Amino acid sequence: MKPLITPKLSNADQKFSERFLPNRASSNLQVSFDLIKDEKFQQSQDPVADDSQEGYTTLLKNQFLDHSASKNNRFTYSQNTLTKENMPLNFSGEDIYTPLKSQRNIPKAPFKVLDAPSLQDDFYLNLLDWSSNNVLGVGLGSSVYLWNASTSKVTKLCDLGSMDPVTSVSWSPNGNYISIGTNTGSTLLWDSNRLKLIRSFSGHSSRVGAMAWSNKILSTGSRDRQILHRDIRCPEEFVGRLIGHKQEVCGLKWSFDDQQLSSGGNDNKLILWSLQSTSPMAKFNEHIAAVKAIAWSPHQHGLLASGGGTADRTIRFWNTLTNEQLQCVDTGSQVCNLMFSKNSDEIVSTHGYSQNQIMLWQYPGLRKIATLTGHTFRVLYLCMSPDGQTVVTGAGDETLRFWDLFPGNKESCEIGQKTALFPCAFDLR
Repeated sequence: MKPLITPKLSNADQKFSERFLPNRASSNLQVSFDLIKDEKFQQSQDPVADDSQEGYTTLLKNQFLDHSASKNNRFTYSQNTLTKENMPLNFSGEDIYTPLKSQRNIPKAPFKVLDAPSLQDDFYLNLLDWSSNNVLGVGLGSSVYLWNASTSKVTKLCDLGSMDPVTSVSWSPNGNYISIGTNTGSTLLWDSNRLKLIRSFSGHSSRVGAMAWSNKILSTGSRDRQILHRDIRCPEEFVGRLIGHKQEVCGLKWSFDDQQLSSGGNDNKLILWSLQSTSPMAKFNEHIAAVKAIAWSPHQHGLLASGGGTADRTIRFWNTLTNEQLQCVDTGSQVCNLMFSKNSDEIVSTHGYSQNQIMLWQYPGLRKIATLTGHTFRVLYLCMSPDGQTVVTGAGDETLRFWDLFPGNKESCEIGQKTALFPCAFDLR
């Protein structure tokens, strides 16, 4: 039988694979890599190394690698760690691990508009306040009305007669008493539960447009340029008199720790007082218009905000511990009211000429979060609900508007699921 002879193919007839598969059966990569080690390292690990093995390693490095191979240790694995130096452009680790902050939805329209006839269009008055017992008090003409937000019940507290209009209202801290300032200079103290007049204080010779409580002390500011401290437990008409303003006192607020009283006047001055002294602690002259808008921060001790009138239009922030101005922002219109949020680092301002708007600001960045409109007159009155989520504004257009403005505290329901405090509208006529 003839042996099988395979014919030799020409190059044209041969078929070649595109892949080259080397035969590594005779090579051991692990052994080869282990041989490529630094000489000093080898000597430190094995001081009695075999001469033939050392010579082979040296020959391999000289023939196939440069002399720096031993120093760079090319075949040694190292983990590539992402650092600021090798980090790609426009890349930040925070972008990966920091979750996006949820954007709070702030309604642009009030959730309730109420009729408030005879609500005066007077920049120097303060006719709206909300008690800690969830009762809204409002001065309309010569009368004061109470609206219980829990029961929706409207009560006419008093009528002073057409000759003595109401010029200010303010609730006591416990929510049981409401003080009423009048155009003739009297200050009335009413028990809201019994609907009974408790006391009538005298001492001012002109209208009482601003009032502020500090525990049992009621401070009243008047067009007669004076501020009187009245202790409702004492029989005296007043226990202290502060003289510092040269024109009507239109803004008055006690700090949350009851240690400092701030007053603003039509003389463009902002003055700090202490309950222990009748002399001013500090005077600020930066505003160039009447200072009615005053607010103390509930979060930061000694932080005070003030707003100026039509010629000024600015909101200024002060450190009352050092008596230094911290920041200033031009709002573009008359500042009528200021109020810090109870639950967040935000502040709301209401405005008159010429925008008639409500602005929500982030603090301390002073970034404008929202601008709300709806009033057709100056937004002269502002107060906040006890839970700190709702604000009510009043204007000379004789309406009260309720805004879902601030977030709730940790114990409150989530935003969007909060039950409205006002189940139905009411007419104060």
